[in-house]
Amino acid sequence: MMTMRAAAERGLTRRDWLDSRHTFSFGEYQDPAHMGFRSLRVINDDRVKPGAGFAAHSHRDMEILTLVLDGGLEHRDSTGASGAIRPGDVQRMSAGTGITHSEFNASRVQGVHFLQVWILPAERGLEPGYEQKPFADARWRNRLGLLAAPDGRDGSVTIHQDALVFGARLDPGREAAHALRPGRGAWAHVARGAALINGRPLAAGDGIAIETEGAVTLAGAAGDPGDPDGFAGGEVLLFDLA
Repeated sequence: MMTMRAAAERGLTRRDWLDSRHTFSFGEYQDPAHMGFRSLRVINDDRVKPGAGFAAHSHRDMEILTLVLDGGLEHRDSTGASGAIRPGDVQRMSAGTGITHSEFNASRVQGVHFLQVWILPAERGLEPGYEQKPFADARWRNRLGLLAAPDGRDGSVTIHQDALVFGARLDPGREAAHALRPGRGAWAHVARGAALINGRPLAAGDGIAIETEGAVTLAGAAGDPGDPDGFAGGEVLLFDLA
């Protein structure tokens, strides 16, 4: 069974400095029909204007992943971590008992486009933590590259949940596949471009829940020439969830 979540149906927060699209309920956008999928709670697709950003704010009991698609994002938090997140980086922040952080566009001339993902932790009250790693293009070019895992294997960042997060940058016509163990489900999100998920066409911002399928096959598609990111093929995040 596969259930589509179209980009145009997502929630929207718009400010003079921010365009944010919400796959699941978030902030002022609340939709009881879209509260998450298994332990996956948030996928926010954010575009922030030059020099602007999110002032210091707090979170708790959440595993937060940030991936920059274009531009740079300046991060500071109460663990003492700071620095810029660039395309190819994956940042993991465990909010645990409580963490305060800020995120600002690192440039005063270029916009930043990034995804922020929240995953519910396996247990509450963990010690707050921070991790950031760069991943070479070869890790996920025309293949599924592991970005996050509960044991941090294969050089991935460590998340405190029985969940695997993969990334794939697929040229048109190239494929990658992932087997699902019994009882597990998957969510695929097209970050940029276009892709076929188990033969079903998805465009940038679309997501799809996959259950009882046994496997997920992703293929890059030619995409829309009007795509503002100008991405040839499909860049996809795949979540394998208990």
